[in-house]
Amino acid sequence: MVGRDATDEVNGLHSPETRRMMDKYRIGRIEGRQMAENAATVAAESSGEGSRSPSPPAVFDQPDKGLRKRKGEMSRSESATSLSSVDEGTEKQPLDGMAHLDVLTRKEINLDLSKYPPPKPEVQDAIVEKYRQLNERIKAEGLYNCNYSAYAIEASRYTLFFTLMLLFLHWGWYTTSAFFLGCLWHQLAFTVHDAGHMGITHNFQADAVIGIIIADFLGGLSLGWWKRNHNVHHIVTNSPEHDPDIEHMPFFAISHRFLASLRSTYYERVMAYDAAARFFIALQHHLYYVILLFGRFNLYRLSWVYLLGGQGPKKGIAAWHRWLEIAGQIFFWTWFGYFLVYRSIPTASARIWFILVSHFVTTPVHVQITLSHFAMSTADLGVHESFPQKMLRTTMDVDCPEWLDFFHGGLQFQAIHHLFPRIPRHNLRRTQGLVQAFCEEVGIPYALYGFVDGNREVIGRLREVARQARILRKCQGVMAGEGHRH
Repeated sequence: MVGRDATDEVNGLHSPETRRMMDKYRIGRIEGRQMAENAATVAAESSGEGSRSPSPPAVFDQPDKGLRKRKGEMSRSESATSLSSVDEGTEKQPLDGMAHLDVLTRKEINLDLSKYPPPKPEVQDAIVEKYRQLNERIKAEGLYNCNYSAYAIEASRYTLFFTLMLLFLHWGWYTTSAFFLGCLWHQLAFTVHDAGHMGITHNFQADAVIGIIIADFLGGLSLGWWKRNHNVHHIVTNSPEHDPDIEHMPFFAISHRFLASLRSTYYERVMAYDAAARFFIALQHHLYYVILLFGRFNLYRLSWVYLLGGQGPKKGIAAWHRWLEIAGQIFFWTWFGYFLVYRSIPTASARIWFILVSHFVTTPVHVQITLSHFAMSTADLGVHESFPQKMLRTTMDVDCPEWLDFFHGGLQFQAIHHLFPRIPRHNLRRTQGLVQAFCEEVGIPYALYGFVDGNREVIGRLREVARQARILRKCQGVMAGEGHRH
């Protein structure tokens, strides 16, 4: 984000109260596109640590201000644009493994440059202006106002699933009971998502408490962990080095860049492309749905790492959330682990099946989350690319009939949600037409796939990265052989 105008990111993700608080800490104002050249360069270089395929260096010039660029360096936008003139013949030359990955990075950038408006300041400024006009229209039409009657319907659905779970548990139909518990968790996840974005009451503390009660007390998952993870994802969507939502080594790699053992700035460690990663990534397009069956178990782990590690706020108005969450975790494992699983189910095998079925039924939410991004671009087009273009370039929407909206819980409108994160999900369908008109006006493709076709795109991306992993291994084998001959 160093050197990037983050106005739209800040306005989109934060409430008016938060923005007023942020104004108290403002130390200056930059007019136009005047950027911090040296700081941006250092940041770009450090973000490429552990990879031979870093993003092009971020060095910025302002011709009318007379700023100079370092010799031999160029801005990200210039660097990205210049890649379109790369001699295709270089791909026919012998390459070592890392050079092969560099070629793939250039090709991915070239592809995006051919499909999307160029990352030139004047072009992107026009897109931003139209985007902000659209935001004002959305406000005027009341689409930021929560539809509370829709939550009454949601609550009736939750009550139905909970009642069916208890009824079949009482009858001794444990697998069926587990199925309805999984359905309940699947649906509750969408309301937690709403609360995490302050999309219910629009009050920070009220929505935080709603989210914690549902996530921690009823689901055993940490709202604080989710917010910490998810808010970063919204800022650096589909950035291999920075976005935790696509950093799933050693099990998945949605970009060839993960094959270079990138360093994650979120987890602050190298995501090693080691023996385990080579095994799983070679088979990832076959194992995708199998691994996602166990997704909820991983969320338990991440939640406890967050809470026990004290990764949340230690001061300020959110500091007490950690203790409420820990209380929620104790409550969850008491009612679910002890009273429901241990005390209500008579045999060990029935308990194991109850746990597995209830957790496996939540798999669609993991598919829905990954579906929105796994098949989309991971290229970096530089700091001049606008927020709306980047969100639309890295996110897809899922086309489904209106009567099926309850199943997707708003996640079928992820591109719209990324543009306007605080719009309540029950208003996203009404917003879709406005966003489609905006995309046509500014010339940005709007990625819209059916659920089946979207899954095919994801599997295709995983298969392609697995293929590149095999090519990388062959390149490294050839180079090793040549080294022995010398």
